[in-house]
Amino acid sequence: MPPPPREAPRPPKRVDAVPGTPFGVVHLDVPPVTSGLAIGSLVTGIASILVSLLVLCFGVAGPNYGGAWAAGAFTVLGAIAGTAAVVAGLLARRQIRRPAPPPSVRFTGRGLAVAGLSCGGVGLLVSLGGLALALVVQIT
Repeated sequence: MPPPPREAPRPPKRVDAVPGTPFGVVHLDVPPVTSGLAIGSLVTGIASILVSLLVLCFGVAGPNYGGAWAAGAFTVLGAIAGTAAVVAGLLARRQIRRPAPPPSVRFTGRGLAVAGLSCGGVGLLVSLGGLALALVVQIT
C-alpha cells in the first residue's frame, strides 16, 4: 500500500529576524478550522427533529399509547434540544463572523450553523405542534 500523499508545504506568513543572531522567527499561516459550535448545532437540530417526529406519533396515536402525557414528556426534550440548537447556531455564526488577527485560528462552517439554526427551529415548532395535536386528540 503506498503512503498517503504529502501536503504541499505552506509558505510562511512572515519572517522576523532575531537581532544580533543569524536566526529568525517564522510565522506560519494557520488553516481555517470548522467551528465545533456549528457542527454541534446541526447534530442537535437533527436530534430535535427526530424527537419531534416521536411527539407527532404519540399525538396521532392518541389515548391508546399514553397520548398527551407521553407527547408532553417528549416535547420537553424536543424543545430543549431545539432551543440548544438555535443558541449554538447563533453563537457559531458570531464566532465565524468575528475577524481574527493573523496568528489566531479562523473558523469556517457558516452553512452548518445556518442548517443547525433551521433544524433546531423546525424541531422546536414541530414538537410544540405535536403537543397541541396530542391535546386536541385527547380532548375530543
